[in-house]
Amino acid sequence: MDESPSVSESFDDPRITPQFCRRIADSTGDLVLLGVVHDHPASIARVERVLHRLEPETLALELPPVAMPLYRIYARNGDADDPTPPRFGGEMSAAIRAAPDADPVGIDAPNWSFCRRLVARLVADRVSPGTARRVISSVGGATREALACRVAATLTHATPMTVVPGDRVEYDVDPEDPPDRQAAHERSHVAGVQALLGSVETEGSALSYRDDTREGCMVDRLEAIRSKPGDAVAVVGVDHLERLAAELSA
Repeated sequence: MDESPSVSESFDDPRITPQFCRRIADSTGDLVLLGVVHDHPASIARVERVLHRLEPETLALELPPVAMPLYRIYARNGDADDPTPPRFGGEMSAAIRAAPDADPVGIDAPNWSFCRRLVARLVADRVSPGTARRVISSVGGATREALACRVAATLTHATPMTVVPGDRVEYDVDPEDPPDRQAAHERSHVAGVQALLGSVETEGSALSYRDDTREGCMVDRLEAIRSKPGDAVAVVGVDHLERLAAELSA
């Protein structure tokens, strides 16, 4: 990987800035965290440019392991030198295609480690039955989405059609727009979402239980990846970036 202490210093691109990039050095290799906004053109371009330059051994994605086969299929729409992003899968399939020699792994819930940790925390905190039901309902929804990805992968592989679960997020900016416009739109979008989330009290809520446990599991998975020789890049939602970077740097 590039030896510069800052990823963003290696690029003359307004979409690749310290707000979205963290490098965590280790004796076994570097881990670079890339924060993304789902389906945003600036995020897709950031992922593609950084991965083309760094060529990591491992590519960690904020996806459930069960969903990985679908995104590998999406990434096969074209080759690594094709300037057009994959039609489906946003920044995640773009990342897989941009790092064809990397080992792609899913680090997000749902998985058994996440479920065990979540149940243990709910029991230890003696949460109310209402909160427990909302947490379980939320996890159930995420599990159904992950399984839908697995079914979609099977159908896409076995039939001529391409199955796409869920809807693609649309923004008032296009991949053809100048990088400055893409970057400005993305920053504005992130600031608006963070301001909205900051105005809502979530401590002790079903959402906080689910997301805190998700992030803890992602930290554990990334620690395991870091313990192996070789460099790695992780593509995660920008809202997770600060906590992951802080805990992995501790």
